[in-house]
Amino acid sequence: MQLYNTLSAIERAALIEEAGKERLTISFYTYAHIGNTNIFRNHLFINWNEMDVLGRIYVAHEGINAQLSVPAENFNVFKEHLDSISFLENVRLNIAIEQDNLSFLKLKVKVRNKIVADGLEDNSFDVTNKGIHVGAEQFNELIEDPDTVLVDMRNHYESEIGHFKNAITPDVDTFRDSLDIIERDLADHKKDKKLVMYCTGGIRCEKASAYYKHKGFEQVYQLEGGIIEYTRQVENNNLENKFKGKNFVFDHRRGERISDDVIANCHQCGEPCDEHVNCANEACHLLFIQCKSCAEKMNNCCSDKCKEVHELPFEEQKALRKGKVVSNKIFKKGRSEVLKFKK
Repeated sequence: MQLYNTLSAIERAALIEEAGKERLTISFYTYAHIGNTNIFRNHLFINWNEMDVLGRIYVAHEGINAQLSVPAENFNVFKEHLDSISFLENVRLNIAIEQDNLSFLKLKVKVRNKIVADGLEDNSFDVTNKGIHVGAEQFNELIEDPDTVLVDMRNHYESEIGHFKNAITPDVDTFRDSLDIIERDLADHKKDKKLVMYCTGGIRCEKASAYYKHKGFEQVYQLEGGIIEYTRQVENNNLENKFKGKNFVFDHRRGERISDDVIANCHQCGEPCDEHVNCANEACHLLFIQCKSCAEKMNNCCSDKCKEVHELPFEEQKALRKGKVVSNKIFKKGRSEVLKFKK
């Protein structure tokens, strides 16, 4: 029985291109009690692999967090399967604003301790005592209220390319870091200010809102469905769009444009730009913002040193990497001394 991928990303991309069929990029999450996470993980993989679903799915005892791509022609079958699972019936699906058939190239269903790495001890507070969910129209009204403090719960490299006007955008590398910063900065306003939060799809705000209520904040709100659902409601209901720039996404697209504003700059030359790339040197893989001119000049690398390595024969590059630990822990997103124009 197949429980893991057998095709490489390159092989999968070729098959998708050859098929020429439209795919939908979707995300969803829910908090629920899952007893045997391994059995549930295998159940999802077996069924979704048959539907040609691709993506990154985290399963934990506390629930599921999924970002995936499904063939448009299989969407109804996929939805029926979700509805057959009691805690996923009628779960809200965030449909991507900008579609890309190559947004995901492998199906990865992983068992984790948590569906979001928040660094919190959940036993210390009631995670179900969440903030008030608001849609786009009420959110627009709230953020114009002088008694509102609007907080972006995403990381620095996400908010750098797009955020709501007047939002506090903590310069943090992790979700956990922002929790303490916000609590400290707003310590004197737990009763008199409305704390309004947003993130990409809503999942980070679920836990954050409960955490801040536990910490004594009395007026806590969160944007229902995050930036993705906000954009859909703005378009469908002809509302004013108060988000500027791009929404960073965690797939091969790296971002989807919400407004025409370009609020970031190339990290190498300083020109206006909001295109995230990964350094072409596989031993580096740094995430940073690079314009087309610098991409051509630097051969898609973040520094002259990486450029030199990337231009070596492939076998020499492999030899240089041999014995070195390569993991996401050493891939610093958007932070490096070589990035002269990082804000």
